[in-house]
Amino acid sequence: MIVVTGGAGFIGSNLVHGLNAKGRDDIVVVDNLENGQKFLNIQDARIADYIDQDDFLDWLAETGSDGIDAVFHLGACSDTTEWDGRYMMDNNYQYSKEALNICLAYQIPFIYASSAAVYGASTDFSVNIGNERPLNVYGYSKALFDQYVSRKLSQADSQVVGLRYFNVYGPREQHKGSMASVAYHHYQQIQQDGVVRLFEGCDGYGDGEQVRDFVYVDDAVNVNLWMLDHPEVSGVFNCGTGTAEPFNHIAEAVKDFFAKGETEFVPFPSHLQGTYQSYTQADMDELRLRGYLQTFHGVDPGVRRYMDWLIKQPQR
Repeated sequence: MIVVTGGAGFIGSNLVHGLNAKGRDDIVVVDNLENGQKFLNIQDARIADYIDQDDFLDWLAETGSDGIDAVFHLGACSDTTEWDGRYMMDNNYQYSKEALNICLAYQIPFIYASSAAVYGASTDFSVNIGNERPLNVYGYSKALFDQYVSRKLSQADSQVVGLRYFNVYGPREQHKGSMASVAYHHYQQIQQDGVVRLFEGCDGYGDGEQVRDFVYVDDAVNVNLWMLDHPEVSGVFNCGTGTAEPFNHIAEAVKDFFAKGETEFVPFPSHLQGTYQSYTQADMDELRLRGYLQTFHGVDPGVRRYMDWLIKQPQR
């Protein structure tokens, strides 16, 4: 049995489908379906059971290691504009600590979602626990848990892996609203009026020239599946492509796919000033040194694959 928390969310639901593709359907999905639209992400997936996130920790403690091969802990509040620190720390930090400690007690492999938000304004994207510089409370919640994990690793008798996801985009993110990827918003915009919109320049970057490490979601899933097959690997790792590309490349890839469209630059939002990452680029050396050799999609092929998936989806 494999447990996926956040299994109806973005990366989680894609991981469930990835596990199905490997022949696994003994999957327990844990989530909070208060946003009922998320069920669309798993309606065609093969799962064994569903558990609400409020019931999961008790279930895990009672079930123990009885048939559980691994816990993928992807459930979290991922809204970088959420400033309720008490909620964020309870949901992302305390809940994760409790899940980790139960898994450690029963020696259940624990593979969890961290985030590139831990780096904040830093230009050093090597995994260096304790040197994080988050710009928001979401990034802080993830950085603090990474630090907690690093103190536990030397005593762990089972696999513990943290994956610091950079800017992930791809299928099954529509429920995220404003937090969905730029690629998804561009798809919506070009369908509506043929104009894709990007922020004007900031932090010394020109219009749409802020650069980030954009990761196609299937590549993120592949890293998770590789970790499942390599229980001897533990630690905190970056999950990106290792290449930074400007937001303009996303816009151009979407316009090229549809062979139409213009780009409009909108004023940089005041509420994001001082909390926005204008540059990210994963240092992938540590993951590569551990033996992960698969390639990652660049923006052009990744966006084309995503747009092709989107246009095939039924309109809801």
